[in-house]
Amino acid sequence: MEEAEWLTRLIGDIYDATLDGSLWPDTLKKAAGFIGGANAAVWSMDAASKAGEAVYWYGFEQSYVDAYFDEYVKLDPSALSHVVARPGEPIAQSQVSPNGEFHRTRFYREWSRPQGIVDCMLVTLDKSATTLARFSVSRRRRDGPADAEMARRMRFLTPHLRRASLIGRAIDFRTATAQSFSETLDGLSVGMFLVDAGGRIVHANAAGRVILAADDIVRLGGGRLVIGDMRIDAHLRTIFTAAAQGDAAIGTRGIVLTLTARTGERHIAHVLPLASGARRRVGMSHLAVASVFVRKAALDKALPLETIAKAYKLSPMELRILLAIVEVGGAPDVADVLGIAPSTVRTHLRHVYEKTGTARQVDLVKLAASFLGLLGP
Repeated sequence: MEEAEWLTRLIGDIYDATLDGSLWPDTLKKAAGFIGGANAAVWSMDAASKAGEAVYWYGFEQSYVDAYFDEYVKLDPSALSHVVARPGEPIAQSQVSPNGEFHRTRFYREWSRPQGIVDCMLVTLDKSATTLARFSVSRRRRDGPADAEMARRMRFLTPHLRRASLIGRAIDFRTATAQSFSETLDGLSVGMFLVDAGGRIVHANAAGRVILAADDIVRLGGGRLVIGDMRIDAHLRTIFTAAAQGDAAIGTRGIVLTLTARTGERHIAHVLPLASGARRRVGMSHLAVASVFVRKAALDKALPLETIAKAYKLSPMELRILLAIVEVGGAPDVADVLGIAPSTVRTHLRHVYEKTGTARQVDLVKLAASFLGLLGP
């Protein structure tokens, strides 16, 4: 199959899985094959506690998934990838732990190597002040380490995975199917509008009708969904036109559209194309080519780990050392976890002490706890 055809079909599968969560394992299998890996997962993590869950996955045994979130997530070097790479930009695990360090870590010895995993490529799909959503594809020994070609192909899928993640978070349900989708619209707490290629509203749910009645962030104009900001409104028109042409045409446009009310309150709009795949049943029943979700924007704050790094100008390695000291303990144990020499740990730890104005490990524990919200005032 030609790459373009493969990609188009895969994009459609991603959007279909947005409405029917049971499709995600097969979709991730196809995504892993396209990107060039053996395993794939969409997973989330709490930024403070590092607790998390694999929302959907393919190619992993359940016991390893459970072990990862029960124990090994705190030892995974890639947990800091969101500090190194911005959302939407793929990064290899071997880039987070360069120079062969990854293969010397406890995480690799006890979790990755038994599964035959030598590297992975991952990307942050969404992040807030409290949570991270990520997508990862692992490489086995036969595949070799993650490479530029793997990153190139992941970039093709990332905008669509990000859109699926954001819409899934907005509608907050995983089991709705295309058949039942239109029947559940009124049960959503977010505004939902089904529109045709010209932007005309063919259906609005109860929350959407309330938004229209306010005549503020969006309004009804000549039967069309109209945004007060002319630039955003014009951008939305191009998205609707593209949606009518199929999944591939919508591309990266409109992953997140920010709408501002007269009060200054921000809302976020997400667009899901309905012209292809299983979603077409929704569109045909309403003559719609796209659905638009509108919700209040979450507070846009930096993640605690990023706040610590910026506050004290810590390098990624220094941040890793600080967190490892908090989670693991003394320099010898940290060296084993990170796969580096104890002398290297002590050197970086000295820099952390100097930058944070501390002198003892217990002070670092208190410092980290205060940023992660684990200590009271």
